[in-house]
Amino acid sequence: MAVALLSCLLALVLDFLVGEPRRWHPLVGLGWYADRIEAALNPSGRGGILAGGLATVLVVLPVIGVALVASALPWPYGLVVAVILLWVCIGHSSLAEHGMAVYQPLMDEDLETARERVGMMVSRNTRGLDEEAIAKATTESLLENGADAIFASLFWFLVAGLPGLLLHRAVNTLDAMWGYRSDRFNRFGRVAARLDDALNWAPARLTALGYALAGRTRMALRCWKTQARAWESPNAGPVMAAGAGALGVRLGGRAPYHDGWRERPLLGHGELPDALTIPSAITLIQRSLVLWMLAVAIVTVLVEALGRGGLW
Repeated sequence: MAVALLSCLLALVLDFLVGEPRRWHPLVGLGWYADRIEAALNPSGRGGILAGGLATVLVVLPVIGVALVASALPWPYGLVVAVILLWVCIGHSSLAEHGMAVYQPLMDEDLETARERVGMMVSRNTRGLDEEAIAKATTESLLENGADAIFASLFWFLVAGLPGLLLHRAVNTLDAMWGYRSDRFNRFGRVAARLDDALNWAPARLTALGYALAGRTRMALRCWKTQARAWESPNAGPVMAAGAGALGVRLGGRAPYHDGWRERPLLGHGELPDALTIPSAITLIQRSLVLWMLAVAIVTVLVEALGRGGLW
């Protein structure tokens, strides 16, 4: 536990000092490899569930193999590799940078640039969005990706070490690439999507709890309890409902996607989002991250004390 906590803290410090890798990002390489596998097993979108399951295994198994080899490295090399892999996977600074890249043109009333940059974060149609819609899309993306890119990665590293961390990131990457209900991926991507749902179930709810404790706690818990089930995703629902309640804003609702407008359930309570909601969401994620690290530190102290024969 102590080594795992040290690895997390060092990775977060490295992320703060250096940011996301700008060149030769391993996840980009993983995406390239996944594209080759998908092209071979899903030609013209004809691959079914079995083909998608095989493709998922072919992508995930080499990643787990790398993780097992890295886990077997002796001290201090194992610690160094763990810190680097955590730094690559968590993406905290990158998420904040993407959010602020939308916030600044919104504050400058440059809606065209803001639309272009939020389009890099979300899968919806951003043409014609006004300030409120841009702020809403950005905030929703920050809250949901905070759960996927930061907290779920930390959770699986703490629970299952490097194999857990890399398994989650590989499956989450496949879900982002193949987990669409389109003609090409509806059947082929189903295994990756369901596996991603399973891996994110526990960390999503811990993320929702962290958001609630880091913001307007009572409102966040109330929104989580009453609104989360209405959301299409079983994991994004708690995260976004609690996050919206913690921020005191209203998210969800009608939004344009590339296949047309969608009527989504309302999340949260309070004011409509604006440009200032974006840095507030980033601050909420950062406060929640501090709470997570404090909780892990307390658990580590308790486990170490009990391992030595008691607290006194």
